[in-house]
Amino acid sequence: MNYVDGFVVAVPAAKKEAYLKLAATAAPLFKEFGATRVVECWGNDVPEGKLTDFRGAVKAEADEVVVFSWIEYPSKAVRDAANEKMMNDPRMKALGEQMPFDGKRMIFGGFEPILDE
Repeated sequence: MNYVDGFVVAVPAAKKEAYLKLAATAAPLFKEFGATRVVECWGNDVPEGKLTDFRGAVKAEADEVVVFSWIEYPSKAVRDAANEKMMNDPRMKALGEQMPFDGKRMIFGGFEPILDE
């Protein structure tokens, strides 16, 4: 069964193109390391909740847009190996130095699909 890494981050609206450029540069690297699919979604209907919501989860500011992303891998083992490769790859380190958002507010986690229709 596949394995999914999910991410939510707040990106300044004015930096959409910079974010897209970064994502388009990183996606082939993720695939080189074993990912089968990389998806980036720019929020356009992200409501404020009464208790919690995406914006609150990443402490999005008024000028920021919530981005929801995921990377699919054939298995958790492939994902774990990919993460190890990423940590040691100078290309990924260079990309990390030019992120157009505050990486400290990113939320992320690994997920095992339980339904895929």
